[in-house]
Amino acid sequence: MTLPATMRAVEISEPGGPEVLRLTDRPVPVPGAGEILIRLAYAGVNRPDALQRAGLYAPPPWASDLPGLEGAGEVVAIGPDVAGIAVGDQVCALLPGGGYAEYVVTPAAHALPVPEGLDLKQAACLPETFFTVWSNVFMRGGLKAGERFLVHGGSSGIGTTAIQLANVFGARVFTTAGSAEKCAACRDLGAERAINYREEDFAEVLRAEGGADLILDMVGGDYLLKNVRALADEGRLVQIAFLKGSKVELNFAQVMMRRLTITGSTLRPQSDLAKARIAEDLRDKVWPLIAAGRVKPVMDSEFPLEQAAAAHARMESSAHVGKIVLKVA
Repeated sequence: MTLPATMRAVEISEPGGPEVLRLTDRPVPVPGAGEILIRLAYAGVNRPDALQRAGLYAPPPWASDLPGLEGAGEVVAIGPDVAGIAVGDQVCALLPGGGYAEYVVTPAAHALPVPEGLDLKQAACLPETFFTVWSNVFMRGGLKAGERFLVHGGSSGIGTTAIQLANVFGARVFTTAGSAEKCAACRDLGAERAINYREEDFAEVLRAEGGADLILDMVGGDYLLKNVRALADEGRLVQIAFLKGSKVELNFAQVMMRRLTITGSTLRPQSDLAKARIAEDLRDKVWPLIAAGRVKPVMDSEFPLEQAAAAHARMESSAHVGKIVLKVA
């Protein structure tokens, strides 16, 4: 297959708002050892993309400076030492960056087959959220059947994924959202109780239920204190983002007396091996559930690549329910 020398891509012209995203031409990347080159059909839009655009989340030194952490398309070239993937395969993949482009390179071990029954648009929504939720809720958080699980932002890509996975694995699922419509969408996905945080105190709701065994939070700020109050004794809090800030004062006596665990992670800086292990777990334990229709990506909207700024504005408005994608090809 003859590949072009250049490709369309969206770059960050300078740190700022959505308007700094600019369509440009870039060289088509070349896969190295253990890597594949994917001709993308769709790319997912995620909060870390907006943080990178704003100058608050620099890519690792080895990654592309282009935003975009997930996508789906066709494998068009493979580097040395790649096994199990061939040119022509349709895959979705977790990306180190570079997803806002027609072609992207990523480690072969971070790519997964498109689940049976899904198209490339739906598959592009899987990697970033499913890698994040699986690694933090199940691998790090240790969620078990019968436990009370609270996920904030239930209508987000992370939230809609966490609700479904926790529900299908037998947990009691609680979530927060900012409107009656979003709460209804969360209940439809399997949440036992969807709490409108504008009208109710989620900590009081959870305390009345006996407390949360596990909380997944991306809000931060004053939510940390509320989360500690909402936890059951020996409960676990997993932090994955800080939309309201990363610094807060906490009385650790509560943590000690109630034997609480506070942990967290970010996905992008983890080693290739760690991400490959998450991919293996997803392939074995989650991909069959997607193929069976028991778990599905929740789609919000689609924008052409050249309208990436509008996609970011949609995401930052928090009006969306589920995932936003860019149509690349």
